[in-house]
Amino acid sequence: MITGLLILGFAIAQPAPAWAEAVKIVLDAGHGGSDPGAVGVNGLYEKTVNFDVVERVKAILESRGYEVLLTRDSDVYLSLAERVAITNRLAPDLFVSVHANAHTNSSISGSMVLYYDKDYPQASYPASDAMAALTPESKRLAQLVQDAMVKSAGTVDRGLVPSAVYVARMGSVPSILVETAFLSNAGEAANLADPDFRQKLAAGIAEGIEAYKPMEEPGAFADVPLSHWANDAILKLKNKGILEGEAGKYYPERALTRAEFVTMLERQFSLPEPAAAGSGVSQGGSTVTGSTYGTGSGSSSGTGAAAAPVFKDLPATHWAYAVMQKAAAAGILSGYADGTIRPDQPLTRGEAAALIDRVIWPGSSQKATSTVFQDVPVSLWSAASINRLKEKGIVEGATATTFAPERSMTRAEMAALLSRLIR
Repeated sequence: MITGLLILGFAIAQPAPAWAEAVKIVLDAGHGGSDPGAVGVNGLYEKTVNFDVVERVKAILESRGYEVLLTRDSDVYLSLAERVAITNRLAPDLFVSVHANAHTNSSISGSMVLYYDKDYPQASYPASDAMAALTPESKRLAQLVQDAMVKSAGTVDRGLVPSAVYVARMGSVPSILVETAFLSNAGEAANLADPDFRQKLAAGIAEGIEAYKPMEEPGAFADVPLSHWANDAILKLKNKGILEGEAGKYYPERALTRAEFVTMLERQFSLPEPAAAGSGVSQGGSTVTGSTYGTGSGSSSGTGAAAAPVFKDLPATHWAYAVMQKAAAAGILSGYADGTIRPDQPLTRGEAAALIDRVIWPGSSQKATSTVFQDVPVSLWSAASINRLKEKGIVEGATATTFAPERSMTRAEMAALLSRLIR
């Protein structure tokens, strides 16, 4: 009761969130502390009912992934202005205040929802500019909550009430005030004392909130929402069994490792088997050499078929041991002069371009004759690959004129690149 909330290849056109935040709701249990609100015909305090219903709504919404914050989490007094100030500070998606009603006519019963309507202004109670502009949203929220609550609790539908109540007119987000039932009515006062009835009220309020502001459906992984710029690519590769996550998450902004990328290449293209010894050039083309790959490839042994080189930092127990050995033996990937292959080292954008180029166009020239990006001179070891992939429309630059070849590649960028190569 009231007495007085573009990507092509590696390029990202604009920053995108790594993770969509949960929908945030502020719930306000009316009255509290020295202010009991209405007192039921059965002696029940409104503040007690309000707080219990709010706690139940909170539990339901949190179980569905919402972030729920309360203006008060105990039996304390808060002024109306304090409630609005708390809500503004928390910056939620919407605000819902919960109350119970009372009337001098004890026969009146039912549920209603109050909201501020700019078409029914009260000169003595002006609204904030934000709330006036939010009239359509507050009204829609109010209607959805009212419909769901009445259906769930089985109360009389007393409709929506345009109101200048403080918490509904002074905020900055869609805001409503819910009047669950009448404490002045003997039957409803008894219902409000019943935990099962309170649960039905809470379920209806939560359903209305969810109908107004559904939780964003997750994308391929829990940390890749539908709004993520690479979600479609990640989902596409996941469904084809090309990439996997960890405990339901993908970590899209994490730097991609050399082992991870080679594994993706193997799953998507089936890397060529090593060429027979003495054939001159492996099926994958000549070994990549350059500033990041080096010229050494560890040691190899055996005769006949080309033997996989042995790298001192690639033990047989490493999760990517087999595919890294295959890529090295096929000439797709080489190690460093110190006998390492560094499987867990972040992969650079230049390296990724070179690997893709060598898998798709084995044996192609590794010498660039022109400059496509300002930061990719013809002398750069990966320039020919970068230029070729750019010409084919597979990659774009970090900007219109630069490629950032030494920048680490993210797992999201990898998914976007590989998805463009799937037919």
